Amino acid sequence: MDYYSRLLPLLATLAFVAGCDQPAPTAAAQEEDVILPGTESFKDFGDYVVHFNAIGTDQLTPDVARNYGIVRSRNRAMLNVSILRKAEGSMGKPVTGSVSATAINLTGQLKNITLREIKEQDAVYYIGETGITDGETLIFTVDATPINEPSRFTVRFKKQFFVDD
Repeated sequence: MDYYSRLLPLLATLAFVAGCDQPAPTAAAQEEDVILPGTESFKDFGDYVVHFNAIGTDQLTPDVARNYGIVRSRNRAMLNVSILRKAEGSMGKPVTGSVSATAINLTGQLKNITLREIKEQDAVYYIGETGITDGETLIFTVDATPINEPSRFTVRFKKQFFVDD
C-alpha cells in the first residue's frame, strides 16, 4: 500500500471528528445565508414584510433624483428598503425602524451603504447609494429592526448591474 492510500482514511477520520465539534447551524442562521435573486422584491417575516429594490440611479427621473438628493449616474446604484407591518385587508402599514445595509461584489470588495429615512405622508422608506461598474454583481445584506421590536430581520439578495453607454 502506498503512502497516499494509507493517508486517505486518516484524513477522512480527522475531517469527521473535526466536524463533530461544530454545532449544527440553526434555522435562523441557515435562513440568513439564503441569497435571494434580484427578481425578488420582498421577504416575509411573519408579522412584518421587508420590501427592497436596487436600481441604477440613471433610471430615476431628474426631478425625483433632485427631490431626494440622489446623484443620477450610470455608475451609481440606489437601494430602497421599507418595512411593513401586516394588516388585514391592506398591503400593510409602513413602520419606522433601524435599517442598515452593506453590499459586497463577487471579488469580495465591501461597499458600505449609508441609508437615510424618508417619510412621505403615510410612507416610510430608507434609501442609500453606492458606486457600481458595468456587469458588476452585488450581494446586498439588509438588516431591519422595526421600532419597538426585539427581532432583527435580515435579507440578502443578489443584483447585477449593467451600465449603458
